[in-house]
Amino acid sequence: MPLASSTNYPLLDAFWTILEIFLWIVWIWVLIYVFIDIFRSRDLSGGAKALWFIFVLVIPLIGVLAYLIVRGGKMHERAVHQAQQQDQEFRRYVQDAAGSGTPADQLAKLADLRDRGVITPDEFEREKAKVLAA
Repeated sequence: MPLASSTNYPLLDAFWTILEIFLWIVWIWVLIYVFIDIFRSRDLSGGAKALWFIFVLVIPLIGVLAYLIVRGGKMHERAVHQAQQQDQEFRRYVQDAAGSGTPADQLAKLADLRDRGVITPDEFEREKAKVLAA
């Protein structure tokens, strides 16, 4: 047993230290998430955002708990709404970036489709008129 008694940092102390570090990381993550949600909220005025920010900053534990009780139900909805908006903007950007190109490119593609028999000459003329009108 001399080996076991010679350590100054037993395994249980190491476990508690790791648990404390983990809880601090979780606490900081929740605090940052609340701050992000305060500023993301479009239904709060500037003054209300400032008051919530100061309340959470000055009295963090009570402030975060109060914020989660009062406004926590809508936090997920706001996050989902923002993610959907970002997804729509990204899709719109990709569609614009990968768009049909110039009218000459569009007419070349239409002519190729007509030549391969994919579209009829009448469909080609209709689409050609749409491209030239745009």
